[in-house]
Parts: sequence; C-alpha cells; structure tokens
Amino acid sequence: MKALVFDIYGDFGHFKKFYTTSSPLTFSFPPPPTVRGMLGAIAGVDKTAYLNVFSHKNCRIAIRILSPIKKIRMGINHINTKGNYWIPVKKGTHEARTQIRTEFLKNPAYRIYVCHKDEGVFGRLVENVMEHKTVYTLSMGLSELLADFRYVGLWEVRECSNGEGEIATVIPMSAVEEYGIRFEEGKKYFKEKISVNMNQDRVVERYEDVLFEAQGKPIYARTKVYWEVENGERIVFF
Repeated sequence: MKALVFDIYGDFGHFKKFYTTSSPLTFSFPPPPTVRGMLGAIAGVDKTAYLNVFSHKNCRIAIRILSPIKKIRMGINHINTKGNYWIPVKKGTHEARTQIRTEFLKNPAYRIYVCHKDEGVFGRLVENVMEHKTVYTLSMGLSELLADFRYVGLWEVRECSNGEGEIATVIPMSAVEEYGIRFEEGKKYFKEKISVNMNQDRVVERYEDVLFEAQGKPIYARTKVYWEVENGERIVFF
C-alpha cells in the first residue's frame, strides 16, 4: 500500500498531558488524535468530523521524531473574559489576568506516515501536502504555535510480522514482543502513556504506553508487526 510521508515542524509546540492541570506539561510528540486533527486541517475536514474521517479503522498513522526533544517553561497570561473583565486590572476581589507556567517543546520536528482506505480523502490530502497548502491553519498543539510542513514522498510500504531490527518511529508497546527491546549505549529511552483512539464525542477509547528515543535515533526492537518502507526504514503504525 501507499503511504504519504511529510515532515511537520515549528518554533514551539505544546501537546498537553491529560493528567496535568494547573501547570500544563507537554508530551514529547503529538498523540495520534492530535495528528488526525493536523490531517483534518490540511485536507479541509471540519473539526466535528475529522475524528471520524481519520479514525483508526480508516487511517493508519506512524510518527517519527526528527529533532532532539527540548523542553522549556514559559509563563502564559490568561485573561478572565467573564463579567466583562477585558482589561488586565483588578476589580474587587477578582484578578482579571492569571499567569500560568507552561511547558513547551522547542524547535519540534516530526515525520508523519499516513495511509488511508478512502482514495478520495487520501488523494485530497496528498495533493494539498504536495502543493504546500492547507484549508485550516496548522498548529503545533495550540492555535498560537503555528506549524509548517514539507512533502517528503508517496512511498510503498509492506507489512511484515515477527521482525527484529531498527524501528525509525515511536513504538506502541503493544507491538513489542516480550523482552523485545535492545537498549544501546548513547541512546535515551523514554516511555509515555498517550491517548491513541478517540471517538467523535472526544472520549478517549484507548490509552497506550509508547516507547521513543529522545534524540530521534532508531530503536532496535523485536516487534509482532512492522511495516517496511521502500527507502529501507522500518516503522510501526498506530
């Protein structure tokens, strides 16, 4: 089958961890539901429909980290817009502006691999990526964090089973055989629990632990299934 491959990058990114509230932390890469939103922005699928159009049963996604993960923290001013508090001044006991310390990714860059069952949707997505155009504004998690992208290729991918070798993308732990990770010197391994499937009502149907290398290096693993790309890369789809 064919996979659309493109890179997405920006100056800053923030993909909020679901278990943080007062001091938001960010995932190191965009979870699959966020990537589906990015695909919707490029293809012109409304925010009320993209989770259905690019659902797991229709669309397979793989994510590769291209640049080392760097995180910084900055304060964001939140304005209270209730009760006509439109200017940052004190009114009675209420403070109109609140500063929240927020974690951001610095210079994030990722390679996205996409396959889709619907030829019409896939064709529109491929055309827009190749022509470097979007229908809606593309961002790195927050609307203020604008993103750019570049077309890489339309590559053939082949599904394989019970393989051992270097995986270029982040790896869902459900795809890894028992004791299937070879930990190598000079690599930084991390595991995060992310949302994988989200329904049309924005209710998460499945969370999963995902393994990644923080410098963007491949991980040597023995997996139950992987996909081999025509350029020789091995990837694992969500």
